[in-house]
Amino acid sequence: MTKLIKKTYKGIADNPLHLFTQDERFISPQYDGLSILNIPASAGEMLKVPGFSSPPLQPDLLDPVLGEIQNVIVILVDALGFHQLEKWLKEDKSIIWHSLLKQGVLAPITSISPSTTCAAITSLWTDSSAAKHGIMGYEMWLKEYGVSANMIEHKPITYRGGGGNLSLAGFDPETFLPVGSITDQFSTGGVDVHAFQHHSIINSGLSRMFMKDANRHPIGTASDLWIGIRELIESHPETRKYIWAYWGSLDSISHLHGPESERAKAELQTFSRAFEQYFLDELNPNFKKDTLIILTADHGQITTDREDQHFNLSSHPAFTEMLHMLPTGENRLAFLYIKPGKTEAVKEYIQAEWPEQFTLIDPEAAVNAGLFGPGEVHPGIYDRLGDLIAAARGNAFWWWASKDNPLIGRHGGLSEEEMLVPFLAAKL
Repeated sequence: MTKLIKKTYKGIADNPLHLFTQDERFISPQYDGLSILNIPASAGEMLKVPGFSSPPLQPDLLDPVLGEIQNVIVILVDALGFHQLEKWLKEDKSIIWHSLLKQGVLAPITSISPSTTCAAITSLWTDSSAAKHGIMGYEMWLKEYGVSANMIEHKPITYRGGGGNLSLAGFDPETFLPVGSITDQFSTGGVDVHAFQHHSIINSGLSRMFMKDANRHPIGTASDLWIGIRELIESHPETRKYIWAYWGSLDSISHLHGPESERAKAELQTFSRAFEQYFLDELNPNFKKDTLIILTADHGQITTDREDQHFNLSSHPAFTEMLHMLPTGENRLAFLYIKPGKTEAVKEYIQAEWPEQFTLIDPEAAVNAGLFGPGEVHPGIYDRLGDLIAAARGNAFWWWASKDNPLIGRHGGLSEEEMLVPFLAAKL
């Protein structure tokens, strides 16, 4: 197992982004077989469904778990970084994942860029990169609607509370994406697709963008999730199933208390105990041999200092005055819309005020170098990326929202903490 982890990590580390960013500390998304983009095709290979546009994960990750598979369960624990899981496994020898690894595999793979939920989950549900599906971050300038939008809640980024979603401007989440859903691919191959998510988001705009034809199951707690999946498998033994199990609490806790906090570790332990108690221990043994578990994440998180007001753009009016509007994208991968003639002044200001804390990237160079992935480039991508990309180094970030900054854990950027996520697969 250790040999596999080291081999895979070396493959990732040998492909840094310094070819065009000049920064060897960044981790390059490995779209050709070592990223979350490769998970849908990997599940397709396990369930004998061909025709995915992205390649599957590399053979040394899949070969140990291939065979006759009836059910593939993809467990997406939002914000579970590889280094976090590796550390917590060493600290807790009783956690169930140790048992599964006796017949499974664990390796680091990369997120996509941007390493954020709305982009990553769209890739996992559409078998397409961000460059192709066009979801470029949590906040995105939508030229066609004349608004900077929150791409999870589908409302203007300045709106607070309920109401005011983008449907008022003619936005339809079910037709917004230029790509199809993996539900169609699996259904054509005779595989039923099921999605288990919290009841508060199962019918959200983001979910409706790519889940509209999946069998959606609202859940409330971890025990509810695992009892529901167990009952599904036992009540429909005759069908092949692709089952999506999304758990978002770790992300929320890590944002507010930090990804290395006691609360974050406790959340994974609690989730894992529910998985063991209500699913593994109770699942009919006749169905275990046909079921494969994949544990992964959309991204990790990095710890930042929310009290450092130097990263708050309200402290830099001279900087924001040179922009048409406040940045979009992510706090650690920001897209700047610069007034004419101010580009060099913006670069100089960033270097003077935040020396060595941001790498500045030309959007066209980033797209051409494959930072946002392969495939036909979305026609609106350059409107959405702006004039200049600022990628945070170390624990730097920018905060530009007109409210207090509550976040300790952040993601979206290109650090190891954000980019490396686990691929843990095991046949039951």
